[in-house]
Amino acid sequence: MISYYITDRKQFPGTAAEQRARLLAKIAEATRAGVDLIQLREKDLPARDLEALAREAVRVVRENAGGKRARLLINSRVDVAIAAEADGVHLRGDDLAANEARVIFAKAGVRKPLIGVSCHSVSQVRLAESHGADFAVFGPVFEKSGAPGQGVATLRAACGQVPAPGVEAAVPAGQMPVLALGGVTQDNAAACLQAGAAGVAAIRLFQENDIASILEDLKSRHKDAGK
Repeated sequence: MISYYITDRKQFPGTAAEQRARLLAKIAEATRAGVDLIQLREKDLPARDLEALAREAVRVVRENAGGKRARLLINSRVDVAIAAEADGVHLRGDDLAANEARVIFAKAGVRKPLIGVSCHSVSQVRLAESHGADFAVFGPVFEKSGAPGQGVATLRAACGQVPAPGVEAAVPAGQMPVLALGGVTQDNAAACLQAGAAGVAAIRLFQENDIASILEDLKSRHKDAGK
């Protein structure tokens, strides 16, 4: 099961400096706990400030790594990911395609960047896979902030567990992992895994709880889902 912590420093209390410090501390906690992926999603920051934060986040991840190091992705900004020596980038659906981002990384001498893509439909998942994305984050699966979710059935289709009709079947489902996002909790995570999701992505699930405990519980539910 892939665990994907998405950051949001604005959800922490305190001044801007305190929020930044708490965010870096949470990234350290996530790394020590064994989170697989961390997305630095501080999209309100200008490029220079984002790069400075990204460099700090990279340092924190490396200093707190145990036997398996979390991989740090930068939201949307390929240039910042390269400058900060992050592990890759997470692209929005309206960003450049994964294969285009990979070319930019290659020109900068980065051979194997990790590239994820946000997707909101089955056809977007298929398109991301055809462009060579390493994984997709699909959502919202469940209701969030009053907005309806797409549901587990649509997640199942996005994960390639059922045949896709029409244009969505133009690119067959392959082996690309799909992670569930949006309203994911400890209680409904098992339903996502049973639908074929390779893991879960979340902000609050990880940021507002003890991450080691959350991961232990999710892994236990993952085992139960596979029975």
